[in-house]
Amino acid sequence: MKQISFDEFFLSGMEESISPFLTDNSKKWIKNLGLKISIFSAILFIFSLIFFNINNILSYFLISLIYFSVGIPALLSTIENLKKLDININVLMTLAAIIAILLKRPFEGALLIVLFGISNALEKTLSYKTKSAIHHLNKISPTKAYIIQNLTDKILSEKIEEETILNFSIHEKSIKEVSIGDYIFIKAGEIIPLDGVVIGGISSITLEHLTGETTPIFTKKNDLIPAGSRNLDGILIIKVLKTSYDSTLNQIIKLISSAQKAKPKIEKLFDKITKKYASSIIIFAFLFSIIIPILFSIPYFGMNGSIYRALTFLIAASPCALIIAIPAAYLSTLSSCTKRGVILKGGVIFDTLYNCKIIAFDKTGTLTKASFECTNIDKIGKEKHPDIKEAIAIATTLEKGSTHPLAKALLNLKKKEKNFLKIFIKNFKSIPGYGITADVKIKNSYQKVFLGLSEYIEKKLSNDQKEDLKKIKEAAYKKAQTISVLYVDKQLFVFRFSDSIRTNAKKIISTLKKQNKLEVIMITGDNKNSADFVANTLQIEKVFSNLKPKDKLDIVEKLSKDKNLAMVGDGINDAPSLARSNIGISLGKIGSKTAVDASDIILVKDDLSSLPWLFKKAKKLRSVVIQNLIVALFIILFASSFALFGLIPLYLAVLLHEGGTLIVGLNSLRLLKK
Repeated sequence: MKQISFDEFFLSGMEESISPFLTDNSKKWIKNLGLKISIFSAILFIFSLIFFNINNILSYFLISLIYFSVGIPALLSTIENLKKLDININVLMTLAAIIAILLKRPFEGALLIVLFGISNALEKTLSYKTKSAIHHLNKISPTKAYIIQNLTDKILSEKIEEETILNFSIHEKSIKEVSIGDYIFIKAGEIIPLDGVVIGGISSITLEHLTGETTPIFTKKNDLIPAGSRNLDGILIIKVLKTSYDSTLNQIIKLISSAQKAKPKIEKLFDKITKKYASSIIIFAFLFSIIIPILFSIPYFGMNGSIYRALTFLIAASPCALIIAIPAAYLSTLSSCTKRGVILKGGVIFDTLYNCKIIAFDKTGTLTKASFECTNIDKIGKEKHPDIKEAIAIATTLEKGSTHPLAKALLNLKKKEKNFLKIFIKNFKSIPGYGITADVKIKNSYQKVFLGLSEYIEKKLSNDQKEDLKKIKEAAYKKAQTISVLYVDKQLFVFRFSDSIRTNAKKIISTLKKQNKLEVIMITGDNKNSADFVANTLQIEKVFSNLKPKDKLDIVEKLSKDKNLAMVGDGINDAPSLARSNIGISLGKIGSKTAVDASDIILVKDDLSSLPWLFKKAKKLRSVVIQNLIVALFIILFASSFALFGLIPLYLAVLLHEGGTLIVGLNSLRLLKK
C-alpha cells in the first residue's frame, strides 16, 4: 500500500482506530471513543440523580462533567451548523439544553445531551462498517515473489529439465516490481502472488480465496493459475501474465471498493421531518415570545410572561421522545440479535430486511459445511485381502499429518473405527499433484501402494477394473462427489467424498419461502453439477453457477436494483457481492475476514436458522417504531400546545416530556426478547 501523510489519512474518512500513526494501545482506547464517552456520561447522570438529595454539590459537579464531556462537542457541532445556516435537530437539542440551564433545569438539559450524544456516536461508529474490508484483504495479498533470475523464453525453448531451472539464482522481489514475462518460483503452501501460466512443476491448488472452493485442483504444465490461489503440495514455476495492478486479487479489491460506493443509501423519513421540525420549533418559540404580548396584552417576563411560555413550549416540544423513538427500538432489537449470535452493523439494516423480497445463498461453506466427508468406499478386485477395513487403515496411516482437505476426511474415518489396525510403512514418497506412494506391510511382506488421483495408476488396471472405475466416476459426478483411490496388491479401493449439506438447511430454506415470503436463489462459483445437486436437495429452483467474483457482482447488482436482495456468503470471493447487495450476510466462524468486513450482518455462530427469525424480527421492529412515533408526537403536540396557552407550568411540561420518553423507552424494551 502506498505511503500516506497524516492529513491524507484523516481526510480519507477511514476510522481513526486503524490509523497507522497511532500505537496499538492507543488504537484500543480511541475505537468507538464517542460512544464510550456518551455511555460514561449516562452513568454520570444516573449517579447525579442518586446523589441529588445526599450531596447536592457532588450531584451538580457530575452534571457539569456531562456538559463538559458531551455538551461541548455538541455545542461546537451546533456552531458549525449555524455557520452553514443548517438548522437541524442537533441545533434544537443544544438550544434546548442551554435554555434548560437558563431555566435552572440542568438535569433536563443533561438528559437531552446524553441521549443526543449516544444517538450521534452510534451513527458515527456504525458508518465505518465496511471501511476495513479492503484493509484486511490487503493484508492477505502476497507482497513479494521469488523471481528466477536470467531465465528466458529462449532458454526454456531448449527444453531444459525443472531441476536445471532451480539451479538458477532465485531472489525475492516486491510484486509491484515484477513484470509480465518474469518467472516466479512458488513453494508448497504459498499463495500465488500473480496470475500466470505453469511452465514447470506439478501440484494441486485450491481457489478458496477466489471462488470459495476448497476442492484441490490438479495443476500441470501450461495450466493457467490466478493470483490468490493456494499451492498445496508441489513446487511450481510460473510465467507472469499480469502485473500486480491487474492481478485477480487486486481486481477483487477494486470490486469491493466499487460495490461500497454503489451501496444503496436509504433515505430516512425521520431525518427530513426532524430537520423541518427543529427549524419550526425555534421560529415558533421566538415569534410567540414577541407576538403574544402584543396580541393578548401579556407581559414579557414573569411566570405568566411570554418568554416563560415560549421557553416552556421549547422544552415541551424538544424532541427527546422523538430522538429515542427510533434508536431505542433499534438498539433493543440489535441487543436481542446479539444475544442470539447475530451482529448487525447498524440499525438501518432492519429497514432493508423489512422490504427484502429475495435472498441469495453462496453454496460452499454457506449451504454446505465446506468440509469433506467420506460417504462411500468401493472395492474393485476379487481378492479377500486387503479388505475395506484394512484399506481404511492403510489410507489413514499414509495421510497422517497431511493438511490436504481429503486427508482430513480420511482421518475422520479412523476416529469412527473400533479396533483400528496398526499399519507399518516405509519408503514414503509424495508425488506432487498426484498423491502418495509407500511400501506397506501386508501378509508379512511389504508391497507398493498408491493413494491419490486415479489417473496415476490407470495403466496398471485391468480392463474390467477400468470399466468399474468409470462407472463409479460417473455415479460420483452425478452426486457431485470427489474421489481418491487406493491401489494395493492389484486391488483398487475408491473413496468417495461429499461436501455435506448443513443441518436443517432444507427446513430453513422452506421457512424462508413459506413464512417469510422470500424468493430463494443460489449464486456460486462452483461447477454446475455440484450446484444443481445441492439446489435440488434443498429445493432451490433458481441457480447461477460457474461464476467468477465479477460475474457474481453483476448478478447481485441487477437483482438489487429490481428487488431488495439479501446475499448470504462466507468467502473472499463473496465480499464484492456482499458489499453491493442491499443486505450482505456473512458467516462469522468460517467466513473470511474480508467477507465479514464487507457484510452488513454477521451470523457469529454460523447458524442459518437465525435467518427466518431475523426477517420476522425486522417486521416486529417496524411495528414498534410506528407505535413509538405516534406516542412521541402525540405527547409533544399535547404538551407544547398547552404550554403556548399558558395552561401548564414548566415543571408539568417537563413531566409530560419525560413521561413520553419513558413510555417510548419501555415500549422499545419489548424488543429485547430473543
